[in-house]
Amino acid sequence: MDARTMFQVLHTLAEDNITFFRENSSETGRRFMAAFAKIQEHARSLEPIVHCFSRIYHIFDFDAQTPANGYRSLMKVVRSCVLYIIHKSRYVAANRRSIFFRASHNCAEIEAYCTALTQLRALVYFAQRLLTANRHGNLFFEEDRGLSEEFVKEYTTMHKGCFYGRCLGFQFTPAIRPFLQTISIGLVSFGENYRRHESGIGVAASSFFTSGKYAIDPELRGAEFERITQNLDVHFWKAFWNITEMEVLTSLVNITSSTVRVNKVLSVPPNSFDLPLATDPNLMVTITPPVAHTGPAPVQMRLLSYELREGQDSEELNSLVKLEGPLNLDLRLKTKKAPRSKCLIVHFHGGGFVAQTSKSHEPYLKSWAHELDIPILSVDYSLAPEAPFPRALEECFFAYCWAIKNCHLLGSTGERICLAGESAGGNLCITVSIRAAAYGIKMPHGIMAAYPATLLQAAASPSRLLTLIDPLLPLSVLSKCVSAYAGTEPAHSEQKKMEQLNTVSVVRRDTALLLRDIRLGASAWLNSLLDAGRIRNNTDPVRKSVSEAALNEDSLQRSHNVIKSQTFQNLENHKTIAHAGHCNQKKVTVSHSNKGAPETILNSRAQDKGLHHQAKPWASESEEVTSWDSVQESEVTVKATPRPEVKFFLNKDEAEEAWSEAGSDVRARSPAGVEGVSENSLSLDFPGGFEPLRSDQGVSNLKFQLSPIVKNPFMSPLLAPDEMLRGLPPVHIV
Repeated sequence: MDARTMFQVLHTLAEDNITFFRENSSETGRRFMAAFAKIQEHARSLEPIVHCFSRIYHIFDFDAQTPANGYRSLMKVVRSCVLYIIHKSRYVAANRRSIFFRASHNCAEIEAYCTALTQLRALVYFAQRLLTANRHGNLFFEEDRGLSEEFVKEYTTMHKGCFYGRCLGFQFTPAIRPFLQTISIGLVSFGENYRRHESGIGVAASSFFTSGKYAIDPELRGAEFERITQNLDVHFWKAFWNITEMEVLTSLVNITSSTVRVNKVLSVPPNSFDLPLATDPNLMVTITPPVAHTGPAPVQMRLLSYELREGQDSEELNSLVKLEGPLNLDLRLKTKKAPRSKCLIVHFHGGGFVAQTSKSHEPYLKSWAHELDIPILSVDYSLAPEAPFPRALEECFFAYCWAIKNCHLLGSTGERICLAGESAGGNLCITVSIRAAAYGIKMPHGIMAAYPATLLQAAASPSRLLTLIDPLLPLSVLSKCVSAYAGTEPAHSEQKKMEQLNTVSVVRRDTALLLRDIRLGASAWLNSLLDAGRIRNNTDPVRKSVSEAALNEDSLQRSHNVIKSQTFQNLENHKTIAHAGHCNQKKVTVSHSNKGAPETILNSRAQDKGLHHQAKPWASESEEVTSWDSVQESEVTVKATPRPEVKFFLNKDEAEEAWSEAGSDVRARSPAGVEGVSENSLSLDFPGGFEPLRSDQGVSNLKFQLSPIVKNPFMSPLLAPDEMLRGLPPVHIV
């Protein structure tokens, strides 16, 4: 259904439920009435904005065949939230008279999505302002401060736990929600036991047995998820992501993965060598080993091949092999070696520049080697914060050049070499290619970059607004990874680093710890279940959720007078004893003066068909407008006031009509009284007296990255000049 019909249906259902529960004097009935009234208020304000965004977001599409950009994604998320509220409202209307109707559960669901809609409304208002502040057709805010800094300040104080509790993954297909719930439960359980145990197996065992309370209490899970993402440092994320490196897990995964004949870990010595120039093979260029931060050191790589090919068993290659774990015996009959392949894949793994190795990426690399029948060389580059930029880039470039020179040892002729990587690895694929062009050596024939990080600068954009609700990589986590890669994060954790233990050492040293963890974890799990039972048997049949805070009129009460579940209160008592000094949150006061905006005039004029710009294929968001034909000629003027309201409608009459429906008076109020936030801390104004919910976890420890190094084109390739980017090979973005 279109936006107008969708909101009409929502208004009708909300009004019907309000009428029914108005006659119900119970606390649950009052909560239902308050939630549906708030939903109606949000819907009235969002309807004209969503309608007008739907008329213009096609301007920012990558191309006609790829209708996608950050504004589309934001509107799709809002639509998904509204559609789920409609679905739940219909269910309530159809079953509210039934004796089997679970009033408390359904009320908590409505409250949770009402809270989510509140925060999404704030993001939509910010997207409005971003749209008017940017140059026409641009997605990224180009200035260092201004809106980018305001967005970071807003992010540090906004409530985010609602998106990790009952509403987790609502914007995705229902099939993926169980996976996201499993990841979030594992994350918060791991965070509770982080640094309490000496061994990785101890943390894993305790996390498993303490995960029960997070599975049965979505509000508790959301609050703990928000606390972890806001306050724990990059070393926690390094430890959590490196769970996939544990020997037990990798052994189990390898049982089900494809079998390859060649799986060798190579340690290439840091020796210089020469390569011919691509334009004149008679001229040579010297490739020096990586030296940044830690000096010359061997570069670790992993060679995978489904078939044993010529050169892969040579003495020269075997001299570089580094033993990994117990010796594997290949009992299969020796067959004739296959000829060298014409192709070679050089792979750079992901992990936010701070975690993982090729070992945890083996399963899909083996599948590639089997399905493509091509040798794969995966590079284990040094990780931040111990080895920040440009160490990883230097090692990956050195490995690429070494592969060109020694492709005969890798089972390939090197006629076609492709780079592949995901996330941080995608960034390295592009920057290695840029560096190869700068050296004038042979370029890769293609790049496969899966969700690459192409802009590490803290620039506001519509897709980055969605990091507020990202269930896997919130903005605070991304910021910590960027800070580590930029060299502004401490290289060593203050606490003792957790160990990665093999099976023998676990049996020898950690049997007692493992049994103790199981006993304590099982006790905590049973206590959480008993607490839930006591709550259900209470005289008050309704357990108030964290989401109910969204229904209070006073924004300060939403932040401080939150009624938490009994299990959360027990957890707080447990933390007081077991986590003394674990996570000392600092109260930060951020000051930023409010400034009146000058008069803004938006001119949108139809362009000739010949005037169009080609988007860069390596950008995660297109920067230029691909077509202006469908934009009607219009001019909208917004008068400067102490509290300006953002307007961006294509037609002045429609703009006045839409804003008259939504209420165009602007009365902004800052979240004074919120812990760690001063009265003048935020300069972002919201229309109609609206104010988003503020976090009760304190101000997020999020740095606004202004280091000039993030503007280095070898760190943020999206900022590279056009002359550097024109020489890149074809880039396939996944």
